[in-house]
Amino acid sequence: MTPAVKALEKANVTFDTASYAHDPRRPAYGEEAAEALGLPPATVFKTLLAQLDDGRLAMAIVPVPAQLDLKALARVAGARKARMAEPAEAERATGYVVGGISPLGQKKRLPAFIDASAEALPRIHVSGGRRGLEIELAPFDLARLLTATFAPLARD
Repeated sequence: MTPAVKALEKANVTFDTASYAHDPRRPAYGEEAAEALGLPPATVFKTLLAQLDDGRLAMAIVPVPAQLDLKALARVAGARKARMAEPAEAERATGYVVGGISPLGQKKRLPAFIDASAEALPRIHVSGGRRGLEIELAPFDLARLLTATFAPLARD
């Protein structure tokens, strides 16, 4: 059981988990999850950390087929610029390893932003806190638990 699963159980949120055998040779973790579990890629969301120009970290949750628009994230986070956080920095702040970073159960509470495309979906999938584990839940439950804002963050 991961901190993400424990956080959902503690909050009494309805969720499901799905596991798959992670292939360490695959660098695109979210795409691997969608493929292995037979999920539409637009319903699988990756958790990305960015460093804002004021030194804060922010979390962006975007669909795996899309790229994070760093300018859009900076704007909604109230910063001028954003850049992707270094992997070691992301792991230190979240307590998870890259490829298994869940938006839930992190060591540090970070400002969170979910791509607006999630609002139209009844359920989305996010990392369960380790490579090969996905959590399925309602996007509004995720937003409530993270005190997250929905915003257009993704670009193709």
